Amino acid sequence: MWDGLFGAANLLALIGWLVLILAPRWPITATLVMYGGAGLLCAAYAVLISSVIGGLLDPVRLPDAGSGGFMSIPEVRNLFMSDGGVTIGWIHYLAFDLFVGLWIAKDADAKGFSRIVQAPILLLTFVAGPFGLFVWLLVREKRARHADGAMRSQLRR
Repeated sequence: MWDGLFGAANLLALIGWLVLILAPRWPITATLVMYGGAGLLCAAYAVLISSVIGGLLDPVRLPDAGSGGFMSIPEVRNLFMSDGGVTIGWIHYLAFDLFVGLWIAKDADAKGFSRIVQAPILLLTFVAGPFGLFVWLLVREKRARHADGAMRSQLRR
């Protein structure tokens, strides 16, 4: 079961990223990525985590896994010592990275960055989420500051 959910989540995220990077940026594109990609992944995450916590799904823990938690490295490691823990954790990453990718794409479009500039940053975000976001924040800084200054000038008039 967990293998199937893991594969389905990967496929859904991959489709979302392909649409985000390759498809024209029509309003329906953003809607599909937001709700059909990130939204469905978030919903799957919520259902799965609730089901495991509620005892409805067996996370298939490894025999040497201790109690899990969030207060220490061993506790977090133990959370991921099950097929369910890995799948749920991975879906968490997929959902947030796709959401961040959508934000980057919308922000880049609004600031007039070409798709040629956007594509490698989006690919980096797909592969290494926070690193891609960091690169985008560096790349966008000058235009963001310029746009902010232009907006302030408009407001003063």
